[in-house]
Amino acid sequence: MGNAALRDLAAIESVPFGDLAGSTVAVDAHNWLYRYLTTTVKWTSDEVYTTEDGTEVANLVGVVQGLPRFFEHEITPVFVFDGAVADLKTAEIEHRREQRETYEDQLEAARDRGDELAVARLDSRTQRLTEHIVQTTRDLLGLLDVPVVDAPAEGEAQCAHMARSGTVEYAGTEDYDALLFGSPATLRQLTSKGDPELMELPATLAAHDITWEQLVDVAILCGTDFNDGIDGIGPKTAVKLIHDHGDLWTILEARGDHIDHADRIRNLFLDAAVKDVAIEASIEPDVDTARSYVVDEWEVDHGEVRRGFERIDEALTQTGLDQWT
Repeated sequence: MGNAALRDLAAIESVPFGDLAGSTVAVDAHNWLYRYLTTTVKWTSDEVYTTEDGTEVANLVGVVQGLPRFFEHEITPVFVFDGAVADLKTAEIEHRREQRETYEDQLEAARDRGDELAVARLDSRTQRLTEHIVQTTRDLLGLLDVPVVDAPAEGEAQCAHMARSGTVEYAGTEDYDALLFGSPATLRQLTSKGDPELMELPATLAAHDITWEQLVDVAILCGTDFNDGIDGIGPKTAVKLIHDHGDLWTILEARGDHIDHADRIRNLFLDAAVKDVAIEASIEPDVDTARSYVVDEWEVDHGEVRRGFERIDEALTQTGLDQWT
């Protein structure tokens, strides 16, 4: 589903940032970073984030612009990076690669005709998280003393596990799949203006009188990153079928339908590859060294990150470090 179709079922409400003070959030790093990366590329001149030798580090601009929101609201972020990709997701990854190649062709054509607006839009769509981007992001997070976790597989699944186990209060991601991975409380819109959204699994299940396992069955019927759905079945129809038949297998048998690897897909959500971690809650950012890393070592225009670093300094001055120690 991607999993936008789940929004029709999910229990979601806006939550004031003030209600989140003192909490810890396991952030799906790839999801969060990609959004800031594409926004930076789309709205910022590449001269701002490109070194003299042509290396692009727009991600560093994104990190400096995005992190202050956590510090200003006394929230401890824990960035969770993806590990190995599940075999069943290779088709989705290939589709995304083909789509990016299409955008790259369109980008070249836009440059040839001098369409600057289209260039900015398409350039953002061709971005991908390279090893260099991931490593420089991790380096900067380290200098700012932000905890980092390496997931065994899906970063989103690890975030959900950390929220479910009580290691953190919330998972943080835009993807609705967090529900399928069992995150009890997920914050969305962490990269947007205004207050975030709180998506709750217990309330979602109660609203539709289904179990977590049945919600996963609903998603599989509609389609996930690991499988195509069954034509004609949307989330509301899938819930009705679950009420009528009980589970995925009974539904498929009654309809005479088949979903390849359905049992494996189900287990990818219900028994995801995750690990238990201990989080050091004390954060003491080295802002001066982080600023030097971004501006001096990676030649990012100082004016582009000045306000971001100032906001981090101001947040630490106003709140102190007591809430993180």
